[in-house]
Amino acid sequence: MGRKKQGQFESKGKEKRHKMKGKSMEQFTEEMQCALEASLLPREDREAAPVKLPCPLAMWDLGHCDPKRCTGRKLVRKGLVRGLRLNQRFSGLILSPMGTKYVTPADRTIVAQNGLAVIDCSWAKLEETPFSKMVGSHPRLLPYLVAANPVNYGKPCKLSCVEAFAATFCIVGFQELAVLLLNKFKWGAGFLELNKVILARYAACSSEEEMLSAEKEYIAAPREEEPFDPFDVDSGRESCSLNRPQGPPEEEEDSSEEEDADDDDDDDDGDGVEEDKEDDDDDDKGEIIKNKAEDGEDK
Repeated sequence: MGRKKQGQFESKGKEKRHKMKGKSMEQFTEEMQCALEASLLPREDREAAPVKLPCPLAMWDLGHCDPKRCTGRKLVRKGLVRGLRLNQRFSGLILSPMGTKYVTPADRTIVAQNGLAVIDCSWAKLEETPFSKMVGSHPRLLPYLVAANPVNYGKPCKLSCVEAFAATFCIVGFQELAVLLLNKFKWGAGFLELNKVILARYAACSSEEEMLSAEKEYIAAPREEEPFDPFDVDSGRESCSLNRPQGPPEEEEDSSEEEDADDDDDDDDGDGVEEDKEDDDDDDKGEIIKNKAEDGEDK
């Protein structure tokens, strides 16, 4: 009888843990609102009470990317994402090339209750990435989206970790969390602006078939090229001096991550690259003014 009682106790314990794991949408919404309010607090208050997301975010880091340019590692440093080991399972949604289904609004409950994970690897090393050691119950693919990070700006599907997190949140209906994460990067708002039309269409789909149809129509539709401001250093696009002859474009490193030198006000551990870039832009503006002045004297 002792064994029977022990078995009954273990069974009840498992049932209790299973019930505690589930989270109602009302509770999720309440915790999300708390996280949004905490993210708006002054810096010193946020350090005392760090932002706590309503669902777990995780990442398998393969070490392919430069730590200073990795958005996933920056989110880990801020306590918003936790690292996963190889062969460690994740019970939430996993963004992985091994997925066979797209992320859809129907995944909303999975994300709310179990969270979201990404795989941080280089786009140039996909063949040698051990995807079989990064598994879970809900592998997914992201539909067509355009990157806004400085390394792969304008390239379809080559998103960074933070862009992948944000895209998923937008599709399942938690755009506020997407904004919260992207605000950690100066160029982050550009991702939502660049993809606002197609993200809205994806979020309105009720099935994967509708997602595929929306994706196909969007890719086939002609689009006007957006105007380019060479002095907009926060756009994510490479800027240049209008006074200098333009040579052939340099070949970019094929990486899934972007330069993380443009840390926001929350983060003082940047390597100063963004400041150098802004100084260069100031020099370029000075050259333009100087040249205009010289032209006026000649006249």
